[in-house]
Amino acid sequence: MAAALRLARAGVRVTVVESYDEPGGGLRSVTDATVPGLVHDLGAGFHPLLIDNPFTREVDLIAAGVEWAWPEVQFAHPLDAALDPGHGAAAYRSVEETAAGLGRDGAAWRRIFAPLVEGWDELAVDALQPPLHVPRHPVGLARFGAQAVLPAAVMARAFRTERARALWTGIATHGFRPPTVPMSSAIALMLGTAAHKYGWPVAVGGSQRIVDATTRLLAEAGGRVETGRRVASLDELGSPDLVMLDTGPGEALRILGDRAPALTRRSYGRWPAGPAAFQVSFAVDGGIPWDYEPARRAGTLHLGGSLADTTSAERSVERGRLPRLPYVLLGQQYLADPSRAQGSVVPIDCYAHVPAGWDDGDAALAAVVDRIAAYAPGFRDRVVATAVRGPAQLFAENPNWIGGDIAAGLVTPLRLAWGARPSLSPYDTGVAGVHLCSAVTPPGPGAHGLCGWNAAGVALDRLERAAAS
Repeated sequence: MAAALRLARAGVRVTVVESYDEPGGGLRSVTDATVPGLVHDLGAGFHPLLIDNPFTREVDLIAAGVEWAWPEVQFAHPLDAALDPGHGAAAYRSVEETAAGLGRDGAAWRRIFAPLVEGWDELAVDALQPPLHVPRHPVGLARFGAQAVLPAAVMARAFRTERARALWTGIATHGFRPPTVPMSSAIALMLGTAAHKYGWPVAVGGSQRIVDATTRLLAEAGGRVETGRRVASLDELGSPDLVMLDTGPGEALRILGDRAPALTRRSYGRWPAGPAAFQVSFAVDGGIPWDYEPARRAGTLHLGGSLADTTSAERSVERGRLPRLPYVLLGQQYLADPSRAQGSVVPIDCYAHVPAGWDDGDAALAAVVDRIAAYAPGFRDRVVATAVRGPAQLFAENPNWIGGDIAAGLVTPLRLAWGARPSLSPYDTGVAGVHLCSAVTPPGPGAHGLCGWNAAGVALDRLERAAAS
């Protein structure tokens, strides 16, 4: 939708073709997953990079009806008392408040994040653009890059306490990789800085409101959305000037067919799938009774234990084994947006990292419940209803999520830099006029519309050059 809006606002006649009955993909909200009336986000629930980026500086989502709300605590990482007497750590909008809660590691947290928050407006201009460009702020970008390329486990050595290492590692593991892999620090730096700069907000009424707003804005710009139609081949599209594929490499190959050049066929055909998500929606009476008090006020919870625990769990997942206690990313959106609840019953949305294609739903659900209950005794007694979506269902809902991989492929350094195909432009497919605009292109998954926005910018440049010639 970001790509469609950029093109439509530049005067291009745009049609968005969606294979399902409604637009949105992973950005959906429903009121019938557990208890009728509870608003559950079935995909993205928090939007830290959407408040102020190149897309939303041009597209006013607030004027289009999106209302943002913030939890008091942006994210928290509970720990066993044996690991940390304080039972965990929490991140606030303020770097100073966060550092104060980290004791002797507060200074290290401040050294990492205070300069990034202060210089974020300049850094984001370069860090969120396509990789090949002339940096406007090369010194800041180089400083960020020197840290971003490191494994999160290496950056964790800056901390002396388990609580600070766990807080850092919890953010890094959003990337579905062990914290020992190169560039796993990049995700932690981006999301941690965004938490301190803008917070991790939710859309009041559910993330679906963002889709509703962009769809309405596209119509106002002269574009339209056609649902319930799955494109089988470029041939059925006629001869448009541009085609933007919001797909994974496999789906792109299917659509490109014989037009795909050899390099594209090789690169897209070898695109590696990553671990899967096992998504769970809970209806909980009275909320989750966390032992760690700040967790009761946190919008997002990272449940992974210590750095060693998280590393072990993520390695098990990559080897095809379900960890006894997997990494769980849990959202308490209702804390920022109480309208999502029904009386004392509140919605909880979470997912665990599981092996690709994992099909033992009972084992995965038990592991998720065990992980939560380890930090919240009494949780089981408060659960009113549960709904799950395993890897097979996720893949059925979205063919980009092969084996339930909601990151649309393994997050590797080359992917973050170059996308799915080695090229001067990661958005090119090798077929004239056809571009990738999905999360397989930089800046990567979770970048809130910027993959599409950047891809549309490249496509517009090509159109303008063609018209000039």
